[in-house]
Amino acid sequence: MYRRYPVRHKKQLKFIRRSKSLKIKPGADTELKKVFASIGVPDKTKFKPDKFQIEAVSAINKSDCLVTAPTGAGKTWIAEQAISLILERRGRCWYASPLKALTNSKYNEFSKIFGDRNVGILTGDRKENPDAPIIVGTTEILRNQLYDAMHSGETLSTDLVVLDEAHFLGDEERGVVWEEIMIYLPSRIPLLLLSATIGNAKQIAKWLSLIRSKECIVIEENKRPVPLFPLFFHPSGTLFPLISQSSKSKKNSPSLATPTKLPPFGDILKVLKKYRLLPAIFFLKSRADCDNALDLCMKNILSDQRRKAAINQQINELAKQSHHIAGHRQLWHLENLSVGAHHSGQLPVWKLVIETLMNEGLLDAVFATSTVAAGVNFPARTVVFLNSDRFNGTEFVPLSSTEFHQMTGRAGRRGMDNIGFAMVLPGKFMDIRLIAKLISSPPSDIVSQIRINFSMVLNLLFSYSPDQIEDLLKKSFATYLITTGKKSAGKFIANSYNYLSKDFIGHLNFLKETGYVKINGELTEDGKWASKLRVDQPLLIAEGFRLGVFPESNPAFLAAIIASFVDERETEGRIDKEFMPKSLLSVFLKVKKALKPFSRLMVTKGFETKTLFLSPAVTIHAWATGQPWEKIVSASEIAEGNLAMLILRTADNLRHIRALKPFFPKASETAKKSIELIVKEPVSSDYNVDQ
Repeated sequence: MYRRYPVRHKKQLKFIRRSKSLKIKPGADTELKKVFASIGVPDKTKFKPDKFQIEAVSAINKSDCLVTAPTGAGKTWIAEQAISLILERRGRCWYASPLKALTNSKYNEFSKIFGDRNVGILTGDRKENPDAPIIVGTTEILRNQLYDAMHSGETLSTDLVVLDEAHFLGDEERGVVWEEIMIYLPSRIPLLLLSATIGNAKQIAKWLSLIRSKECIVIEENKRPVPLFPLFFHPSGTLFPLISQSSKSKKNSPSLATPTKLPPFGDILKVLKKYRLLPAIFFLKSRADCDNALDLCMKNILSDQRRKAAINQQINELAKQSHHIAGHRQLWHLENLSVGAHHSGQLPVWKLVIETLMNEGLLDAVFATSTVAAGVNFPARTVVFLNSDRFNGTEFVPLSSTEFHQMTGRAGRRGMDNIGFAMVLPGKFMDIRLIAKLISSPPSDIVSQIRINFSMVLNLLFSYSPDQIEDLLKKSFATYLITTGKKSAGKFIANSYNYLSKDFIGHLNFLKETGYVKINGELTEDGKWASKLRVDQPLLIAEGFRLGVFPESNPAFLAAIIASFVDERETEGRIDKEFMPKSLLSVFLKVKKALKPFSRLMVTKGFETKTLFLSPAVTIHAWATGQPWEKIVSASEIAEGNLAMLILRTADNLRHIRALKPFFPKASETAKKSIELIVKEPVSSDYNVDQ
């Protein structure tokens, strides 16, 4: 049995008293009477595939295929049928997705359909049944397997590749991986692309047809499986059709709360409950807002004892995986208010609790950041918008049509809802006209995000000459956009293919200058092993090995030092001197001093380099040497989810160091021990150190 988090009565009563002063009474415009009458659960009918699904299965049997259809329309069914046909021929399939959570979900789903022995999983954390005929994994792993196949002169051992969430081709950070896969994948292997949000599907298909010398058929379905109706929540508590409110002046728009405060979610949930609009996902600006929203739901006391018992049962089962679930500070809100928060600052195991309860229909509301919309199966009857913009890491920018469609894709559960709703709450940061426009706007066009990096150049030089690589770059989507007269060729592309070519030559010349590539363009011995470091800072880490400055015999120190290469903060974090032995500081300063000349050379030649900070090294060393999780979280002032991500990314870098066994056997063995020290509860129970 799990421990219940204590109730903070005074704080709760304070929120209840404050909310009593708000006069929100449930009401609905008469225009909504007919709409609300359609709310309910559809009749159970025998499954019959839609026309677009049948066409897509037929297409992938004779060509490549790009399927665009709304979330919940049944794209996965297409993949299942295509995989079944390959299995009947005793072939092999690769199913790639962008997120580990989505990959794990698909692995479980396919295991039930095709049988455990027929399905394997490959992510940075897990490696199970890797010789199975169906492999589910992340796109980075698939790209790396393509590199390995090129190195060995062999073809990828699969007869079908499915790229889920294919719109990630346009992702600024990771889109290059999708584009590399599409360029490197042998044309003999059929490619099935699935997405809900691609505006220029036909353009992408033409590009693929050109570079792969085979037709790519586009199958488009625009009809949502569950219709979407937009609503406006007036501060009085009255619901209106959004369209009727969108023509009103933005200056005169009412507001539910001051710009610095969150609205009274308890009263809002009361309105939604009356009109059967729950469960709901509320999209908020920040992780702090998601957490703080829970205490504003005190009026939403869960009185259904049967549902409360079901929540307790599910939590009991999940708590067996991690004791951190039983003591979580937000457990009380799940049990008593049927609400939860979901964001990247939380531990993966806690997010799994929220996702499980929501998918079981046991929660009334989840307060989430936009990351929920990025592919995790997390449906609701209603999605609620408090803002019409989002933070992109630098500034707040208006929501794009693609982002909006990703979010509204969670509204309306197929087989559970006749209709879904997108609700707008008024406020300073809500542009009602923009939201009304986005509802009818098609998804945004995807542009190329390809860019040259050292890992790419090293791996390609392992298999190709510089001239052949330049020919490969001519196959990029960026080049296609340019040659077909499209100006929007992506952030990294100027006005011509010459940019990519010059960037490649610049990287190549630097590798020659630093001894990783010979004058004739072939890799040196150092270049060959450095190509195995498919990480964000391959040259800095490689240089550390060449100089012999890494602590190759101390697993805790090695994990700590590698964490400094992984951490993405731009300033030094908090350092607790209790966690910092002088020997660690000495090792860190030795590494930093040794790499300084190489870093300066990189900057001189126009390449971005990384400042190494001590705080992530201190934090990971504390974790590797057995300090309690809660103590490290408090001392480092890092959110649990961020700390878990730092640990997992450090482990992933260490996994690549393990691959250097033929060249650095001692460091390879130490890296294995390092992973064992840091990947433990509550971070992950599935990480496989032997992959």
